[in-house]
Amino acid sequence: MNLERWLSNSWLRKHQSSRQEIQNLLQIVSRDISDAQGPLSADWRFGIAYNAALKLCTILLHGSGYRPEKTLHHYRTIHSLPLILGESVQGDCEYLDVCRVKRNQAEYDRAGVVSENEADELIRFVEDFRMTVLEWLKTEHPEWL
Repeated sequence: MNLERWLSNSWLRKHQSSRQEIQNLLQIVSRDISDAQGPLSADWRFGIAYNAALKLCTILLHGSGYRPEKTLHHYRTIHSLPLILGESVQGDCEYLDVCRVKRNQAEYDRAGVVSENEADELIRFVEDFRMTVLEWLKTEHPEWL
C-alpha cells in the first residue's frame, strides 16, 4: 500500500502545503507539548499530547502532498506514518493508534482512563517524534523551516 493507492481509494485527497501552514502546525505542537506538562489531570495531559502527535503526523501527510478525507481522519493520518517514513516506524504507528483509542475513551466515555505514567510516556514520545519530523522536513522541505 502507498499514498497514491490511498488516494485512489478516496481515503486521501491532494493537498498543497506551504511554509506558513507547516509553521502554524509546529507552533501548535510546541504549545501542546508545553501545555501537556502543566498541572492538569492525566486524561487532559494525554489528550493534549495526543493532539501534538496528531499535528506532527499531519505535517508529514501534508508535506507529502495529501490530506485525509473526513471519515477516519485521525486513523488515516496516524496510519500514513509507515507509508511516509518507512516500515521502521510501524511500532510508532501502532503506539499512536492505541493512544488514539485511549484518548477517545477519555474524551467521550469516562474520566480516569489515563495514568500519570501513560501521559508522561506520550509526552516523551511526542518530544522525540518532533525531532524525527523536523529531520524529515530538513530533508524533504527545508524551505518550510
